[in-house]
Amino acid sequence: MPYRLLADFVVILHLAFIVFVILGGIILIWWRKAGWIHLPSVAWAGWIEFSGGICPLTPLENWLRMQSGQTTYPVDFVDKYIMPLVYPPGLTRGIQVGLAAIVIFINGLLYGYLYLCWKRK
Repeated sequence: MPYRLLADFVVILHLAFIVFVILGGIILIWWRKAGWIHLPSVAWAGWIEFSGGICPLTPLENWLRMQSGQTTYPVDFVDKYIMPLVYPPGLTRGIQVGLAAIVIFINGLLYGYLYLCWKRK
């Protein structure tokens, strides 16, 4: 039972990380130092998506599920949990790379805007 709870916790942590990567730049409005955490997170997520790699949280979750006697899944976190909820069926590698580029672009715009605002003050 503890392994299953830990595996579920890893899923929640993974989802929280993805939300932080996408929307975490907004935190900079109130706390500038969040950029020291957010920028490396965006870089890591971008690298994972562009390289086609698998986040280390996915094998960790699979290992925890195996330890609890549950079955694992042969795909990565995004394929298992996010695509059925957010992405349309038939998502290709090209679309996945495009989505990663959009996330990086949006965060770049946000950082640029905030930089200009801070520079004016």
